[in-house]
Amino acid sequence: MTPRTLRAALATIIAVGATAAVAAPAASAADDRDPRTNLRVATYNVSLNRATEGGLAADLATPDNAQARALAEAIQTADPDVVLLNEFDHDAEGTSAELFRENYLKVPQGGQDAVKYPYAFWAPVNTGVPSGFDLNNDGTVGGPDDAWGFGAFPGQYGMLLLSKHPIAKDDVRTFQNFRWQDMPGNVIPEDWYTEEELAGLPLSSKSHWDVPIEVGTQTVHVLAAHPTPPTFDGPEDRNGRKNHDEIRFWADYVRGADYIYDDAGVEGGLEAGARFVIAGDYNADPHDGDAYDGAIDQLLEHNRIQDPLPASEGGAEAAALQGGANASHEGDPALDTADFADTAPGNLRADYVLPSRNLPVFGSGVFWPEQGEPGAELTGAYPFPTSDHRLVWVDLRVPGGKAR
Repeated sequence: MTPRTLRAALATIIAVGATAAVAAPAASAADDRDPRTNLRVATYNVSLNRATEGGLAADLATPDNAQARALAEAIQTADPDVVLLNEFDHDAEGTSAELFRENYLKVPQGGQDAVKYPYAFWAPVNTGVPSGFDLNNDGTVGGPDDAWGFGAFPGQYGMLLLSKHPIAKDDVRTFQNFRWQDMPGNVIPEDWYTEEELAGLPLSSKSHWDVPIEVGTQTVHVLAAHPTPPTFDGPEDRNGRKNHDEIRFWADYVRGADYIYDDAGVEGGLEAGARFVIAGDYNADPHDGDAYDGAIDQLLEHNRIQDPLPASEGGAEAAALQGGANASHEGDPALDTADFADTAPGNLRADYVLPSRNLPVFGSGVFWPEQGEPGAELTGAYPFPTSDHRLVWVDLRVPGGKAR
């Protein structure tokens, strides 16, 4: 495992120009966004993961990859100021990040205006990093399921944060190497991992990032993560339990928990009163699916967090048309963000943008148009032209966030 002290060397910030102007919003009924005080934050699991290392950079090297073009069009349509991309394969040099911005986002797609993100953050993740242990207890060592986070190569299913506003690079915190056993009251399955395995086993299946965004004179912390799905295991429910505690990490972090340490060895959680937005694919629905013990409720019912309940008409339509497991779901299908198999688990609310209570919300949505509506060709049915997840966005007012 990478020593915690390498965080500064491993995390990469890039700023390639002044803050871009915010274009008129495209996916919201609200049309009064002010780049000085307002902020649209989005999360999008883009499924830009490839089977082999370097495969994504190869696909993005030219501007004609159909999936990347459709994804870029969806992002241009929503036009977020900050967007977290999950399942975006990581490479240390940021080659794929730069190619996606230059060849796709900066090029008008499907009649939409190009969008520029001068600032980006990426950092190593645990997926595909060999552990040297038999973590799935199948009698052999090696392969995706024995990596510190499930993956065929280091960086598969990584994360990328893009921003129109500057990133406070010296204040970024990453938690790739925080050990699961160091969380008090964790729900690690009994008698599954050896002491030697637990001594190295990180909590994050990818990583947890605290990326401070400078909105004028104010700071908004984007808390990014992508917990493991609570499936693909056995009765020990090791993935469901890990998903629960990966989600719990942010619940404790925004309370300022003192047990937490980052990859640079700095201890403690977020300072009291800080403005933040939790974003990412959290692989947990509050009503349906097989998440462990109300995992996402740890955030949805948190006294420092608000849930804007982003919704779409397309999600409700899809659940009705697809039937199957959707017919027995308890949750509101308008809140769904992922189009999963109709047999099981059905469509779920898996992706979240959850602001702190001191950030006023004036709009939100899920980019999931109904059939026949503009943009519906970007969601579609399996095999999806973009991803099995939908872009989720929330519009926020940043008090006092006037331009410098």
